[in-house]
Order: sequence, then C-alpha cells, then structure tokens
Amino acid sequence: MSNKEKIIGIDLGTTNSEVAFYSAGDLSVFEVDDGKLLPSYVGIDDNGQLLIGALARNQYAVYPERTIKSIKRKMGSNEQVALATKKYYPQEIAAIILRRLKDVAEENLGEKITKAVITVPAFFSDIQRQATREAGEIAGLEVLKIIVANMRR
Repeated sequence: MSNKEKIIGIDLGTTNSEVAFYSAGDLSVFEVDDGKLLPSYVGIDDNGQLLIGALARNQYAVYPERTIKSIKRKMGSNEQVALATKKYYPQEIAAIILRRLKDVAEENLGEKITKAVITVPAFFSDIQRQATREAGEIAGLEVLKIIVANMRR
C-alpha cells in the first residue's frame, strides 16, 4: 500500500453501524466483534464500565436505564439522554460508537486513522449533519465529508 493517509467510511446507523475501507478497487467492510455490523447501542455495566455494541444491546432488555439505543434519531437536538447517572448530548453518544468503529479500522489496517467520511440519511437537516460531524470530531476523526445516502432497505 502507499504511504498516503487512509480514509475510512462509516455508516452510522440507527440500529447498526459499520466501517469500511476502499483501496485499489477492493472494498473491505470490517467485522466488529462477531459480525460485520456494530449494534448502535451504548451502555454502562454493573461495574460502571462502558459497553458498546452487542453487549450493550444484550443489556438493554434488563437495564434500559443504563443503555441507549437509536441515538441517531436525536442527532441535532439539544435534548440530553441519561446513561446511568450522567446526561449526554446525542453527539457524545454517537462519538462513542464512532470511536469504536475507528478502533476496529485501526486494528484491521494496522495504523492510526484520523480521517473519515460518514453517511447520513437524505432527510437529515443541516443541524443534524453538523451534529454528526461534531460526533466524528469528538471521536478523534477529521470528517472530510458527510455523504447523503438515499437508500431504501
């Protein structure tokens, strides 16, 4: 590979999120834990440890007050969400998910990643897009572009 800085692509989803890398005509979607998708859940366990993805999703049924899901729906709002005893803005929770995906990309690519493009739904307002950009920055990423996805699943 060239020594150019690598740029990852992230789909920050309402239910699941994923991270990919494209190089020389080859697209790699990185597996997170036991699958390609990271459930878009963040939680705190009994010991105050952060849970991201499947572990947080599994906890949600028993401890919904210690777990957040579907944070993307609140992006761009000033509404804070409670996670255990603390309150967070939506972009702070989204940043936790983005940071996990950044870590997965770094593990797979074997180098530090600082740049990304992130997809948002076509219906996202400018405020929601800016909040997504802020989440990326909180996660330690320079968001080069917000890509509007008009996909139907």
